Amino acid sequence: MTAGGTVPGRWPEPSRALPELSAVRLEELLHELLERVGAVTAMQERLRALLDAVVGIASDLELPRMLERIVAAACHLAGARYGALGVLGPNRMLAQFITYGISAEQRERIGPLPQGHGVLGLLIDSPEAVRMLEIGAHPQSHGFPAHHPVMSSFLGVPIRIRDRVYGNLYLAEKEGAREFSQEDEDVVSALAAAAGVAIDNAALYEVSERRLRWLEAGTEISNLLLGEVQRDEALLRVAARAREVSDSDVAFIVLPDEKAGDLVIAAVDGRMGDHALQQRMPAAESLIGTVLRTGEPVVIPTDVGPTGSPPAPQLWPGLPRDVGRALVVPLRSATGALGALVLVAQRERRAALLPPDVQLAESFAAQAALALARAAAQADRELLAVLGDRDRIARDLHDVVIQRLFATGLGLQTAVRLTSHPQVRSRVESAVDDLDEVIRDIRGAIFELHHRPGEGDLHTSIRSVLDEAQHVLGFAPQLRVRGRLETDVPAGLQPHLLAVVREAVSNAARHAKASAVLVAVLVDGDGVSITVSDDGIGIGTATRRSGLENLRRRAEEMGGSFAVSPRESGGTVLEWHVPTA
Repeated sequence: MTAGGTVPGRWPEPSRALPELSAVRLEELLHELLERVGAVTAMQERLRALLDAVVGIASDLELPRMLERIVAAACHLAGARYGALGVLGPNRMLAQFITYGISAEQRERIGPLPQGHGVLGLLIDSPEAVRMLEIGAHPQSHGFPAHHPVMSSFLGVPIRIRDRVYGNLYLAEKEGAREFSQEDEDVVSALAAAAGVAIDNAALYEVSERRLRWLEAGTEISNLLLGEVQRDEALLRVAARAREVSDSDVAFIVLPDEKAGDLVIAAVDGRMGDHALQQRMPAAESLIGTVLRTGEPVVIPTDVGPTGSPPAPQLWPGLPRDVGRALVVPLRSATGALGALVLVAQRERRAALLPPDVQLAESFAAQAALALARAAAQADRELLAVLGDRDRIARDLHDVVIQRLFATGLGLQTAVRLTSHPQVRSRVESAVDDLDEVIRDIRGAIFELHHRPGEGDLHTSIRSVLDEAQHVLGFAPQLRVRGRLETDVPAGLQPHLLAVVREAVSNAARHAKASAVLVAVLVDGDGVSITVSDDGIGIGTATRRSGLENLRRRAEEMGGSFAVSPRESGGTVLEWHVPTA
């Protein structure tokens, strides 16, 4: 022992060094220090997790995937079992609702996604952070739909982009505690601030990508101006590229038919299919007609109008029922709207037909209108060349061929007088009659040459009816026309003539078993006569007469006549005559 009464190399006893009260206080301070160290460590881990979440969100420029990452990171940072991110639409209702913690099967059972009523509407009406201990106790709570998970604690934080609210983060069911803490609110608010910047960057990137795609499509259409292009090919290319770059389901081009007052689909790409081609709709009953008159693009929902207003006008009868959004852009030219480009998208296609598409589609449509105008000019040049050739051929036929045939006929008639042999006279007179028939046929051909090809005149329409019947008959019916169909037959009578020719040839195809059919149309001062003769088995007695009765009734209603008789050499002759007055 030392002089002080202590053993060398040993500390004094605590009970002797410090009072008992000071030892208890030191232990409390040590516990408090450990708790604070733990809190600081937990906060550092949270900050590190927040930093990782921000870096992960900012590294993804695809907006749908980014939104899913944001709501998952918020749930992880705040310890929430369930989470959702609601994106606000133009009407300040929820246009998108991305969930976390709820399976696809649960979402299916819950039913339609919320629109922003009840507690969810608190942040829409007042975009400030909200914390609740019990959701159901709030006055604005509307309860939960069937099959919805039970939720009590709640945390809501708005996501802002510059000076507007983009959407809201909704978190529910704090794990390990009864309610969300102030630290949870601070961390999620910091995440929401970083998410707003990342969403804005992703939106700008998406707009730039869309602009690039539209510009590339416009350049492709402009390249059509440098080569030979047909109108139908140009229209189809415009529709296909517009549907592709706008991420739509259907794209079609509508052109006006000024004579009929209708709109007609000239090209289609997408779900409507080729069967929609040439479908018609009255211009006065369609919103597309309004766009053509005003020259202004329109974005509409195709099924319902805005809240409190009547439904939007029908866009087109053949559209799929699940269409949710549509864009109608006029194809403008210096003389007005040549037509309209229509783009439609399903409801689930959230990335289709966004606001930037309207201006970009207008620029694309202007390029498309130039391509169409050039295609039309090229078609006109080709038509002028064809008409020039036809005019030359018709002039040569009239001035050379017919005159020589006429001179030959006169020579034969003179030769008849020089012979007294009956057989020679008969043959010469028959040859003269044949020449007269050839001259009449050539004159009919000359008259047909003076019409624009594919213009839809009466002679061409009759020929089209006979071409259709060729597939059933197995051979081509002959057509003989005398007189001026286009000038001497009134427009109101022309559909009746086509109906008569179609029914008569159809009867011959079904019942006559003929090997030759001749359709003769005569227009003179008395009216129009149609004679259809065949070399078949005859009309018989068992043939159904409903079609023939229709022809008879049609003739009698217009003050004409109708008759069916057997042909001398076998077969049937059908004669239909009406006055043109």
